[in-house]
Amino acid sequence: MSYELAIGDRTYSSWSLRGWLLFETFGLPVKTRSARMYSDDFTTLLADFAPARLVPAMKTPEGDVVYDTLAMTETLAERHPDLPIWPVDPAARALARSVTAEMHAGFTALRTDCTMNLRSTFQGFQPSDAVKTDLARLDLLWTKARQTFGSNGHWLFGTWSAADVFYSPVATRIATYRLPVSDLAADYVAAHLANPAFRRWRAMGLAENYIQPGYDPDLPAQPWPGPQPLHATAISQGRPENQTCPFSGRPVTDLMQIDGRIFGFCNSFCRDKTVADPLAWPDFAAIYQK
Repeated sequence: MSYELAIGDRTYSSWSLRGWLLFETFGLPVKTRSARMYSDDFTTLLADFAPARLVPAMKTPEGDVVYDTLAMTETLAERHPDLPIWPVDPAARALARSVTAEMHAGFTALRTDCTMNLRSTFQGFQPSDAVKTDLARLDLLWTKARQTFGSNGHWLFGTWSAADVFYSPVATRIATYRLPVSDLAADYVAAHLANPAFRRWRAMGLAENYIQPGYDPDLPAQPWPGPQPLHATAISQGRPENQTCPFSGRPVTDLMQIDGRIFGFCNSFCRDKTVADPLAWPDFAAIYQK
């Protein structure tokens, strides 16, 4: 049996990104259910996860509803003590819980002025003094964690933990709005943008191909600063190398071309998420790199 997870728009819902990363990066089985924010479908989705009022929300295999990302994190850590959701070292775990709780409750200026937007990066954004104060606090916390516990890896406590889950949406904000940060913070942001799980999330958002009104600032847009994906295009005709979808195993109906080669998928979403970032998907990479 698996969990169920309710999320909103992948391109814009930072809290949904947190919830999904908890399952994706720790290998927990989950059925994801999504709806466009501010729509009737979103209201209907949440009604099935009552009493939750916001996303993400999850159901356990037993049907219990848990909402709020911090509550979800602690519940999953209790249910799966074998997983490194929190650092094993007690001192590292204490600091990880502290910085995670601060992210969960704070940095309101940064989150208000710089909404998550994974479509582009924007040139010319001028952060307020309050946002600069939040960035300075981020730098202090990230430096403390990295220098004390994370010197042997890219993440705050060396290996991936719930703390990195919670700071992933902030890393994207720094990239989207080109916010001024230290070299250490810039390296940490780059690690998030290169994280294959995050790349898959962003690719699915691009495949949804929806622009949420009010989320794009009136600024010149620039290409996304993360790793540049292989160039791929959706096509309508051709003979694919594969006869079954690399994700579902069902017969192919929708086609993609890359480097003169043609691959098939069972629906347009499977195809379009792969077009957005082909090698972010291990199931596709396995047939492409044969």
